[in-house]
Amino acid sequence: MSKSVRIGELSELTGLHINTLRNLTAKGVIPSTRSVGGQRVFDVNEVERALAGRKRLRRKSENKPVAISNPDWTKSFPISGLQEDLVWAEICRDLRLDLKSNPGEVMPYAFNEMLNNAIDHSRGKIVVIEFWVDSKNWSCAIHDDGEGVFKTVMRGFQLNNFFEAVAELSKGKRTTAPKNHSGEGIFFTSKSVDEFQLSSNGVTWIVDNDLGDQTVAESSHDLGTRVWLNLDVTKVRSMEKIFREFSIDHNFIRSRPSIKLFELGTTFVSRSEAKRLMAGMEKFQEVEIDFKGVQSVGQGFVDEVFRVWSNANSNTSLIPINMNSAVKFMVERGLEH
Repeated sequence: MSKSVRIGELSELTGLHINTLRNLTAKGVIPSTRSVGGQRVFDVNEVERALAGRKRLRRKSENKPVAISNPDWTKSFPISGLQEDLVWAEICRDLRLDLKSNPGEVMPYAFNEMLNNAIDHSRGKIVVIEFWVDSKNWSCAIHDDGEGVFKTVMRGFQLNNFFEAVAELSKGKRTTAPKNHSGEGIFFTSKSVDEFQLSSNGVTWIVDNDLGDQTVAESSHDLGTRVWLNLDVTKVRSMEKIFREFSIDHNFIRSRPSIKLFELGTTFVSRSEAKRLMAGMEKFQEVEIDFKGVQSVGQGFVDEVFRVWSNANSNTSLIPINMNSAVKFMVERGLEH
């Protein structure tokens, strides 16, 4: 039976933030109507179908461009001695990219950060770069033949599997080469583009900034690391705005780890899960803990995060966001104690 709800209840049912739902409604991604009193209401079944259809399209696009065939530009380079800025200059020249256009600020940052990662971290010999340009999108893929980013991170942080490696990268300030890198490049790149995919070692981390969601899935990419970046050229965006969201006085002080990346499940109960989530978070002044997609949490998990860890790291403020009613009850109950 169909059920009509207001946006607050829809947020709780879907796990999507109210602002995300407003944006998707404005774009026509999810349908809505107006009540007699003028309130915006949503048919739950119609919304679920719309979101499911969008996710199917995303899954189809994993690791390859949507409705794009051959790249407009492709070239392979030896990694040894490669300079990312010279490669970017060559792409701009050959494709006559307008760097004064909407993506002209974000794509240079994202491209150079990701190519630099391949040069410094991949341990590979060759990198293949592909670039697509049309009236709606700038897209690129960077594929090296190294050991794979998730294997590098798993080894560097002594993790148990590649999925834990994804979770570590999503935090920011987590790098296996702290003398040469800050750990900020992947974090800010994943926030700056419309769609970000990082694939290696049979795993793909997908960040959909249009939908305000991210997920981990199995991947066909076992050799090396492949990064896929997509930018909508019709949108106005600013790297300064993206940096300001997570920085104060140019210092990267705010993180937003997504809990659901830390396990292949939606229920979190153990202290070990909590410890894994909070590893490295003491480097930030504020940590927004994103519970979107999490159905329930246990007392031990909440106690470890909001009492034990918080007491040991009093200079870091913890801010839980996107909680459903069950999670909110457990967190508030834990905070009371």
